[in-house]
Amino acid sequence: MQVNTLILGAGAAGMMCAGFAGRDTLVVDHAKAPGEKIRISGGGRCNFTNLYAGPDNFLSHNPHFAKSALARYTQWDFIDLVARHDIAWHEKTLGQLFCDGKSTQIVDMLRREMDTAGARLWLQTRVTSVAADGGGFCVTLDKAGVDHTVTCRNLVLATGGKSIPKMGATGISYDIAAQFGLGLVDTRPALVPLTFSDKRFAPISGVSLPVRLSNGRTSFDEALLFTHRGLSGPSVLQLSSYWREGEEITANLVPDGRLFDHLRTRRQAEGRRDLTTELARHLPARLVEHLTPELQLTGRLADQSDAGLRGLCERLENWVLLPSGSEGYRTAEVTLGGIDTDGLDSRTMQAKSMPGLYAIGEAVDVTGWLGGYNFQWAWASAHAAGTAIAAR
Repeated sequence: MQVNTLILGAGAAGMMCAGFAGRDTLVVDHAKAPGEKIRISGGGRCNFTNLYAGPDNFLSHNPHFAKSALARYTQWDFIDLVARHDIAWHEKTLGQLFCDGKSTQIVDMLRREMDTAGARLWLQTRVTSVAADGGGFCVTLDKAGVDHTVTCRNLVLATGGKSIPKMGATGISYDIAAQFGLGLVDTRPALVPLTFSDKRFAPISGVSLPVRLSNGRTSFDEALLFTHRGLSGPSVLQLSSYWREGEEITANLVPDGRLFDHLRTRRQAEGRRDLTTELARHLPARLVEHLTPELQLTGRLADQSDAGLRGLCERLENWVLLPSGSEGYRTAEVTLGGIDTDGLDSRTMQAKSMPGLYAIGEAVDVTGWLGGYNFQWAWASAHAAGTAIAAR
């Protein structure tokens, strides 16, 4: 069987690319259904992009690589596509856009775009071998137990990273890229909860509050959630992409900076009130109880000097923690690292040393923040590769 373009992976990037690549395109995936990560994202409503998406919201060994693709297919382009398919959406927080209905609307939209472009989809199909074949590639596929040999002029690696292996995630794109001489940036779980071996936060599991979480290099002002295993919530997931094992993190539990003035005012008005009782007006009561031994939260307000109150506020603003690890790829939303961008053309996503070979989406060493940024990279990189293939 011969096709012009073979796309490995029917996720966000793979299906999007097929819509641009032109006729005679085949998309294959080992899953039973396309777009499984789309389906589960955003609590089933798909946080499909972010109003503020730009190069500064992405991590990469080469921070400039994503600029071209992101500039040529923006969040507004994808919003326009969503509108053309009559999908209602809303902004949640911090520019995050979600479907009003189910996330499967985005999957259905991409399928319709594929159908319009004349692309075909094979599911429950596994790649067993890939080889260069003259001016193209020869790929052996196992479809429902039957081997198929497919030759193609263009081969697109869109199988994602290693995150959420229970959904079938593997490192096959990395293996194929390495086979053809492309470099790899070490991979690690990203947008992932952090763990503590002593399970110290199990007694306050479920408690959440807004914080400023930092590690000395960057910080995020979002919610923190205590869990049986450690820490989660948007601020933790964001910081996890910048965190390394053995590194301390600092939580500012009162990021508005007004606690000292509040406590001093309440000391004048109600000095006999217990310090912990007053703190529970500003922080979750269960958290105050948990912190009492560690931060010495004892006595009445009247017993606290200005220096004592300042010291207390400083401790709450600089709560230093040492995670023992992360929950790993099992729950990581994305994979940090991947196919080294040094070997790719930023305008087309084509391998510089192997004409016809493309890498897009999460397989590439470009990782976005939490909040729709990784989907925007999938759309933008897919557009770059798909339009380049159509023009080739």
